[in-house]
Amino acid sequence: MNFSRLLLFFTIFLSTLQGKEYYLYVTSESQDEVHLIMFDGEKGKVIKDIPVGVWPLEIEGPHGITISPDGKYWYLSLAHGFPYGHVYKYETGTDKLIDRVELGLFPATMQISNATGLLYVVNFNLHGEHEPSTISIVDTEEMIEVNRIETGVMPHGSRITNDGLKQYSVAMMSGTLYELDVLKFEVSRTLFTGIKKHRQMNHSMGHMNHKKHKMPKEKPTWVYPHPNDQYVYVVNNGADNVVEVDLKKWTITRKFNTDKGPYNCEVSPNGKYLVVTYKSAAKTGIWELNSGIELIRLKNTRRVTHGVVISPDSRYAFVSVEGVGGEPGSVDIIDIEKLALINHVEVGKQAGGIAFWKMSN
Repeated sequence: MNFSRLLLFFTIFLSTLQGKEYYLYVTSESQDEVHLIMFDGEKGKVIKDIPVGVWPLEIEGPHGITISPDGKYWYLSLAHGFPYGHVYKYETGTDKLIDRVELGLFPATMQISNATGLLYVVNFNLHGEHEPSTISIVDTEEMIEVNRIETGVMPHGSRITNDGLKQYSVAMMSGTLYELDVLKFEVSRTLFTGIKKHRQMNHSMGHMNHKKHKMPKEKPTWVYPHPNDQYVYVVNNGADNVVEVDLKKWTITRKFNTDKGPYNCEVSPNGKYLVVTYKSAAKTGIWELNSGIELIRLKNTRRVTHGVVISPDSRYAFVSVEGVGGEPGSVDIIDIEKLALINHVEVGKQAGGIAFWKMSN
């Protein structure tokens, strides 16, 4: 074996010994900051604090955050505006502000479709009347709103299928799951997220008269698609459960009874696990999807557990925890294989939106 080949083999061998590095962004809603975090497989740390917003004397509330499919940009919703909120576009790596666009009342969660390249943002309308709100559709190149689609009362959690063709969102005060056809710019189906009153509804039935509107028990806060795009999982915050919806049958097929106040969830990229944050209980649950069994329920480092994102290799879950009062927020790092909370990183107050950027050797 010649020297160059031996050197190549030795280099490959060394690379297998080196751990992976995981990078993610998390918002601090009461501090108007975004933090870039790096985790090396053992410990995590904040490597950059990024001030956001334009009003130095006002808390503008960075809420939702998402990364473009190519990893080149990150987008941030600032919920509090005069009177409307904005979405900001930043460049990853440099974290340079590129542009912003004004949207509706309290823009919240969002994601870019890899089929259209457009950004779909739900307008939560937290402080408004109990009336139907909207989804804003944004051209990310020009940073302009190209369409606005009406859905339900207080839409919050929203995610797009892996093929990029459908966006799913849940309206808390309508108790409804909405399916948006991203190519047609229209709501194609709606579904009540409860069990006892389970029924299919026409889109028009989801638009209730807000003067007669009664808040549903379910109060769904999040939705997440399975990697096979055959199911979505809806978190019913008010009913303490997560329901599985079969997208072909458009019906609820399973229910997972959780701890108090489930808030967000994510399915691991390998399709094996469902990780659910329990906001009221200050815990995080890991469920095995095949059996429907909760494998473990871990106590978080702070109270008011918020968001979760799972690494592309399905190994780690990163959970944002808000904290209370003057406490800093935290990002708890969970080893899914070991079913253990192995590290945490302190961040700014009221840690909320969280998004995975990249994984590298």
